[in-house]
Amino acid sequence: MSDLKQTELENVVIRFTGDSGDGMQLTGTLFSNLSAILGNEISTFPDFPSEIRAPQGTVTGVSGFQVNLGASKIFTPGDDADVLVAMNPAALKVNAKGMKKNAVLIIDTDSFQKSDLTKAGFTTDNPFEELNIPDTIQIIPAALSSLTVSALEGFDMDNKSMVRSKNMFALGLVCWLFNRPIDQAIHFLTNKFGKKPTILSANVKVLTDGFNYGHNLHLAISTYLVEKSNDVPKGKYTSISGNKATAWGMIAAAEKAGLQLFLGSYPITPATDIMQELAARKELGIKVMQAEDEIAGISTAIGASFAGSLAATSTSGPGLALKSEAIGLAVMAELPLVIVDVQRGGPSTGLPTKTEQTDLLQALYGRNGESPVVVIAASTPADCFHFSYMACKLALEHMTPVILMSDTFIANGTALWKLPKLAELEDIKPNFVRQGMEDVHVTSRDPKTLSRYWAVPGMEGFAQRNGGLEKDYVTGAVSTEAVNHQKMVDTRQAKIDYIAQVVPELEVEGESSAELLVVGWGSTQGHIKTAVNNLNKAGEKVAFANFNYIHPLPRNTKAVLKSYKKVLICELNSGQFATYLRSKVPGDYFQFNKVYGQPFTVSELEQSILNLLK
Repeated sequence: MSDLKQTELENVVIRFTGDSGDGMQLTGTLFSNLSAILGNEISTFPDFPSEIRAPQGTVTGVSGFQVNLGASKIFTPGDDADVLVAMNPAALKVNAKGMKKNAVLIIDTDSFQKSDLTKAGFTTDNPFEELNIPDTIQIIPAALSSLTVSALEGFDMDNKSMVRSKNMFALGLVCWLFNRPIDQAIHFLTNKFGKKPTILSANVKVLTDGFNYGHNLHLAISTYLVEKSNDVPKGKYTSISGNKATAWGMIAAAEKAGLQLFLGSYPITPATDIMQELAARKELGIKVMQAEDEIAGISTAIGASFAGSLAATSTSGPGLALKSEAIGLAVMAELPLVIVDVQRGGPSTGLPTKTEQTDLLQALYGRNGESPVVVIAASTPADCFHFSYMACKLALEHMTPVILMSDTFIANGTALWKLPKLAELEDIKPNFVRQGMEDVHVTSRDPKTLSRYWAVPGMEGFAQRNGGLEKDYVTGAVSTEAVNHQKMVDTRQAKIDYIAQVVPELEVEGESSAELLVVGWGSTQGHIKTAVNNLNKAGEKVAFANFNYIHPLPRNTKAVLKSYKKVLICELNSGQFATYLRSKVPGDYFQFNKVYGQPFTVSELEQSILNLLK
């Protein structure tokens, strides 16, 4: 056995990369879940091509899964990797520039043959020299494919099926490198493959052999030790994805409101997991309808809302465009409805598996007529639960559609999440008509919030005709009268504006004496916060504010923005939030924008901020 030293780190970034069929998403998920159980903070970033199976061995088919695990609070999946697992030359080529100076590189030597190098576009037999990989990179060459086949001798499996298990050999090797016990990994495999005993036994055997292989390596490479986080409050935790957290937030809201949850949706990347998660919860009385298209999906949800259910629909940018007329119907009908938009690269079908923040203006204004809705945005996989819950609360209490903005980065990514207690969640009080209310009829409104009362069909004395045509303010009958239309337009906007009084004020973090405020919204929070924290530790003076409530804006927005000499707005689009802010709080804002289909890196944000400080 090799006598290796241990290097203790505060946090470490591991990136698993290979072909789409190499199981990198499963490998990364298992390792991150294992780390979460051991008490580490985690943040993950799955990144994969949109093709179901791109040409094997090519750079377009590279799939990756990055996890940042730490002994203290972390906010991003990290920039460059401390450890890169490259299952083939294409994976190395795509990710070579994303390694730290002294990173560990694990390669499958069986997949680095001449034909593999040619597929990946290399022109020489030395990919390391061709990519200018420095001598400081610590390489662990392992014949993962052939070692896996050897490990599975005696199993009733063909060669192709045996080689498919090489990702488990790599996982075992990484578990050794990070001093992770593999018993919990075996537990995860048992849950996944329990009904397929041969596959389960094969994966456990290969995982164990990979772990033991690491112990018997004789290389001058240090293993890593990342201690359990002390920043985690006591409670029950799990590793959760943004999409699953969004689904669970709706479930909790329905339970708290005492309503049945209905989801009418059409499958679309990257939002489909929300529908699948809710469909798997039939025991909770949840109704899920997979409609024939996006328009039918939201239409069924509007019908369910009219009937008195907590109704929702989930989609991505192309689907949000198709749902626009129906969202306008929900605005006119003044019915509660939650629309989840998991943003992806566009326009049109664009980049289905990549991330952007390019649907904001569509969410705010992408409907005909004056059609105001509430727009909020989640920032992390874990807080997708909170903002999903709040989207339901605002919709039910203020009788309005609410668009919840997520995106591919946080929807597919995972984070450590503390399971909340239902009793500790905010109350949700749907704005129902209640028996005994005096002088209330179907067009009556709460005098404070201006929200219409919710009259469910069948309530005596509240028979109504609802639809997309303008209504008389007093009687509810169809009306084309000019003054009435103006009043209804103003009332629907005032109803949304009032919500600024009930959502939290904008919070500012960082240096209180700073002249520069860095602003983000939604999922850019973690990267911007990390960059600002790093710069403040280095002696700079920077403040940071992240927007989750976008329409209406928090009531103190103007006061915050006007209290700084410089404001830098960072977003993954060409300046949509900056454009919106200028319309609400005019000012000379600086911008840092990126539309790569990838999240920001902390280093590029730091450089942009430093440029402004100078």
